[in-house]
Parts: sequence; C-alpha cells; structure tokens
Amino acid sequence: MSTIAMVKAAEKRLKGKVRRTPMLTSPFLDNVAGRKVLVKAECLQHTGSFKFRGAWSAISNLPKEERARGVIAFSSGNHAQGVALAASMHETKAVIIMPEDAPRIKIENTKALKAKVVLYDRAGGEDRDEVANKINATENLCLIKPFDDPEVIAGQGTAGIEITFQAKDLKVRDADVLVCTGGGGLASGIALALNEYSDNLRVRTVEPNGFDDYARSLRVGRPLANKNVTGSICDAIITPTPGLLTFPILNRLAGPGLVVTDEECLHAMALAFKYLKIVIEPGGAAALAATLFHGEYISGDAVIAVATGGNVDKEIFENALSKYGGA
Repeated sequence: MSTIAMVKAAEKRLKGKVRRTPMLTSPFLDNVAGRKVLVKAECLQHTGSFKFRGAWSAISNLPKEERARGVIAFSSGNHAQGVALAASMHETKAVIIMPEDAPRIKIENTKALKAKVVLYDRAGGEDRDEVANKINATENLCLIKPFDDPEVIAGQGTAGIEITFQAKDLKVRDADVLVCTGGGGLASGIALALNEYSDNLRVRTVEPNGFDDYARSLRVGRPLANKNVTGSICDAIITPTPGLLTFPILNRLAGPGLVVTDEECLHAMALAFKYLKIVIEPGGAAALAATLFHGEYISGDAVIAVATGGNVDKEIFENALSKYGGA
C-alpha cells in the first residue's frame, strides 16, 4: 500500500526530473462554471501527461540490477510514453504492450522514445497480461504497472503536493479537486497528498459515461466492473475495474464520483484551447468537463480540475474545435 511517506520520498527522487506544471485560470471559464476554476495543466508534463511522474518514481526506485534488465509495461498510450522516456533516461530498455485501437499519436510517440511496442487486440478480447507474461518468460523484464503499483501511485501523488501549495498561493483553501480517473493511480496519489497537506481539498473521481466503475464502486463501498472495454473516445481512462491498491485509498479519502459524456469532453477540450491555450485529449478533459457542465454536483466557491493529458489525434482535436470552437 502506498503511503504519504512514499509520496514524499518520490518527490525527492523526481526533483529536477519532473516539471512543476502550472495552475491555470480564466475568468471566462469561471463564468461558465459559476465559480472560480483552477486547472492543473499536467498536459504540459514530460510526454504530455502526468504518467511520467509515476514511471520515473517506479523505475528510479528499482534495484540497479533489476533496472539494468529493462522494464515492461502495458498501456493505451500515456503510461507507455512515460515509461519509455523514464527508461531511456535511465539507459535501460522498455517493452510496451499497447492495444491496436490506441490513438496513433500515442503509438508513434512511444516508438519514437526508443521503446519496443507490441500491439494486442483489445477489442477482440486478447488479454494484455497474457501477452506480457509470454514476453517476460524469456526476457525477465521488470513490470511497471499503470496504476496498481505503490511507487507509481507515490509518483503521481507528487502532483497532489504541488496542487496544495499552488492552491494556497491562489488563496483557494476549500475546493473539490476533480481528477480524470481510469485505474485510480493519479486520484489515489493526489488523495494521499491532500490528506497530508490540506484540510479542505477533496478528491473527486471523473469518468466517461459507460465506464463509471469508480463512481458506482464508491457509492456501494466495493469494487464493481464495467461491462465494456471499448466504446468511448476517452481511451486514457477506460479500465475494467478499480485497482486493488487504489480503491481502498479512494474509498477512504475521495468524495462521490462524477460522470461525463464524450461530447462534454470535446466541448471542454475546445474551451481549454480557446481560453487557456492548452491542448487536452478527451480523457484528459473529463475533469474540466465535470467542472464546467456538472457544477450542481460540486461543492465550494472554487474547483480544481486536473488536465491529465494532451496526447490527442489530429482528427479528434479538429472535431472538438469544429463543434465547439466558437462557444
């Protein structure tokens, strides 16, 4: 289980390696939301998402002899890129297992970061764990899980430390912190940090409609699964069920989960581009979408939305701008 002590230790290892991403504001977004909106721009992190934090935390904490053998990971794209870059910076190899239907930009970027990419048929029911096990039977690589890894959670939690101090600088002390959530690694890491450093900041998970396993699980206090594994443009936050390590943390520390539609994510992408001048992918825009369009479920005079990633295919981004670029 990850602890705040592990988050603090990860923060020391990440010093000088990770970007302290900005907290952005816009009076136009405040008007839309009806309250003060702060956007933590993790889309500006190395490789375009928060995933570099967890990847560096996990790989940097490996014993030297294990790290030298190389690492293996499975991901739809953002974790893939984070692991690929962190492995390259540690001068070790990375094998990344990615679904064939992952955004093309994420597959191409992972290859460009010197990782070996192995594709699998997610839509057809192929099991990524079985693919990884076959590779690892001969290569003996160290598995870096996308969210259910204590050091990955700890690394993601460093974003939460930044959020608490940035919020204080902006004189925001009582707010929901909305986090785009798949397996829950970022949300649970941030929750640990907020619990340590803030009295009145609370994590809320945000998921796409039809893949709201966390929202449903938090309501009943036990992990529930999604029926489908594909079917949303929010590829970065589609997971079958809450993580074994992450759910207990969020069940203890998070508020009720929120759910948004794909169209709301596209709208949020366009508004973020127009008013904040940042590019967010659909899954990375879910928290902002909830902030802007579901304010009746949010408490406080201010809200913090984490823009978790910006790795979006050109066609989807153009679609968002063509539909909602003028509003």
